[in-house]
Amino acid sequence: MLQFLYLAAFALISFLTLRNLLGNLITLGREQQRPIRRRRPVPHPELVDEYGNLTDEPLLVIRETSLDEARNRLDSLYNQSPDDVAER
Repeated sequence: MLQFLYLAAFALISFLTLRNLLGNLITLGREQQRPIRRRRPVPHPELVDEYGNLTDEPLLVIRETSLDEARNRLDSLYNQSPDDVAER
């Protein structure tokens, strides 16, 4: 009796799997017959003004620097600070 139950469950699962496979193949065949529509590229919202036109403003560019270069630049800014002169 248990063997019959396993056989029936296997047959049901096999039937559902094959039906799903055939349905997917039919759907895929229909989609390939349709013409491909090309979408227009949509610009990023930050590059568009309030009227929908592209902006000509320069973009902020961040470049990577080494840690030593950043420390040297910060030290030079600190040494040139007007607050440093006022405290003396």
